[in-house]
Amino acid sequence: MAEPATETRPAGPGLAPYAAATAHSRGRRHPEPPPNHRGEFQRDRDRIVHSTAFRRLKYKTQVFVSHEGDLFRNRLTHSLEVAQIARSSARALGLNEDLTEAIALAHDLGHTPFGHAGQRALNNCMRDRGGFEHNLQSLRIVDFLEQHYAEFDGLNLTFETREGVLKHCSQENARRLGPVAERFLKDGQPSLEAQLTNVADEVAYNNHDIDDGLRAGLLTMEQLCEVELFRVRYEQVRSRYPTLEARRVQHETVRRMIDALVSDLITTSRVAVSAAGVDHPDAVRAFPEPLIRFSPEMALQNRELKRFLRQNLYHHHRVHRMTVKAQRIVQDLFNAFMDDAKLLPEHFQTHGRRLAEHDEHGLARGIADYIAGMTDRHAIREHHRVFDLRTLI
Repeated sequence: MAEPATETRPAGPGLAPYAAATAHSRGRRHPEPPPNHRGEFQRDRDRIVHSTAFRRLKYKTQVFVSHEGDLFRNRLTHSLEVAQIARSSARALGLNEDLTEAIALAHDLGHTPFGHAGQRALNNCMRDRGGFEHNLQSLRIVDFLEQHYAEFDGLNLTFETREGVLKHCSQENARRLGPVAERFLKDGQPSLEAQLTNVADEVAYNNHDIDDGLRAGLLTMEQLCEVELFRVRYEQVRSRYPTLEARRVQHETVRRMIDALVSDLITTSRVAVSAAGVDHPDAVRAFPEPLIRFSPEMALQNRELKRFLRQNLYHHHRVHRMTVKAQRIVQDLFNAFMDDAKLLPEHFQTHGRRLAEHDEHGLARGIADYIAGMTDRHAIREHHRVFDLRTLI
């Protein structure tokens, strides 16, 4: 792996000195010639977009199972929305848009079918076998599981993109993963691009879950007016457009919420970065706290919104029913494959055996790789194939 550049130098045209750039990059796990007509982070983005895991996101749950309705968000549309918010914000802050976009598009590659319900179920299955966490799985996908290139497994992304994908990590896992997880052992920070994408992810899913919750009839405008962030924008819209139809009121309110959050984020982060005096990406990593942040007032309103969604949407009885069924599907499949690995497709039987040669829990990890890679409908169909006695093939 290439050594990091430590001297201060211009980050690139239009970039602030604290922005990530090829000149500052720590390189790739496997050395490659530089790309001809694009930058290194553009190459990362392009490899992510062309990956199998990225295409699967279209049929993976955000909140509602993918076949519940064509207009609900899925992991793919969510990732695109995160990339849009993050890239626009990166431009305003003088950060590297290509790196920001690459991180945003890759951040959910490791999600299981059925969203967080599937992750909880798979983590429970793997509890005594190393656990399961979708951020670690995203890194595992881009480092090993994607198999397209002749000279290496994975996508061989830059250190900076891989670092941004890894949002959370235990110290035990950090010691195992090496330099890409070093900050979790030293209380360091990732790049500003990674910090920005992390917050953009939260902005996107909170606000777009409101949109989907209203569309599904699980939330009402009256309920949401309990939340200051929503109520202020809703009253602005109703005052300016008193005869506007409800669907447009909903859209106008949500987009104004996003604008308020992003505008506050950009203004507050710009002040924080300036006050910190960082002039290089390594100075960002050494800073004791994140520099991409909301103002205290906006952070408080955002937390209120998150509490509301947790109580009224994510714990809604209709969502809970989907969650219980989804967890049962994942748990049933995992237990069946552990009891009889020959139920696995041949490729994953081989994958599990190879992993088992080096790790006593290798078979379980291979099964987790298989289940985590499933789309919602693949998991449902596989459950039918394994357990429905009316289907013998």
